[in-house]
Amino acid sequence: MAEQFEGRVALVTGVGKPTGLGYAICEALLTQGMSVYLTARTSAQAEALAGALSAKGWVHPLSVDIADDRQVREAASLIEKTHGKLDILINNAAKTSAYGETAAEVDLAAAQSVLDVTLFGTWRMCQVMLPLLRQSDAGRIVNVSSGAGSHGDPAFGLTTGNQMGTSYAVSKAALNALTVKLALEEEGSSVKINAVCPGFTATFEGGLDMGARPPAESAKGIVWAATLPADGPTAGFFRDGAPLAW
Repeated sequence: MAEQFEGRVALVTGVGKPTGLGYAICEALLTQGMSVYLTARTSAQAEALAGALSAKGWVHPLSVDIADDRQVREAASLIEKTHGKLDILINNAAKTSAYGETAAEVDLAAAQSVLDVTLFGTWRMCQVMLPLLRQSDAGRIVNVSSGAGSHGDPAFGLTTGNQMGTSYAVSKAALNALTVKLALEEEGSSVKINAVCPGFTATFEGGLDMGARPPAESAKGIVWAATLPADGPTAGFFRDGAPLAW
């Protein structure tokens, strides 16, 4: 399996801690033989996390705030000079909102900050990295979404009584819409773009006791979408490789 993906270059955003989903994604990609750019908000974070994974393969730390246009473009310039292409972009970075936050009473400045990262930051990453992804013979973008942005998810969806913060849910629903629009625009290229919900994941203390699954388990569905074959789907929304209701 590692030989199959050797030579592929991936970038993962939002890798903040060794117990997080982004870290698990990077580890999974490295074990499949890929070169990985691990990005975090600060250089210290990125370097520490990349160092912990260095024994598993080629991993390069980058400090990237996806809401900062200059930092995103500098990352793209480095990748272009080093590799001339990008095969996989995994947009994992997001900003959460307070549990129980309501649409009627939310501080709109706070809501805007969530959308600035989760929606517009991801949009920025896609725009800036697409020229590099088009240089790949199998470009893949995976937007890490959530059932909270789904109308059909029975546990966490928009039409349930779930207390996930409204601005977080709205940002993920908008991210799903962006995924479809971008994917349809790229149908004539080798780039496939999908949204993936990782499921209820233990990225917080006590998560396993609440029934959340380990990040390594949730990462599998994201890696699946990142390594789709030429006849694989695009413009879809998935969890664990199965379609998820919009």
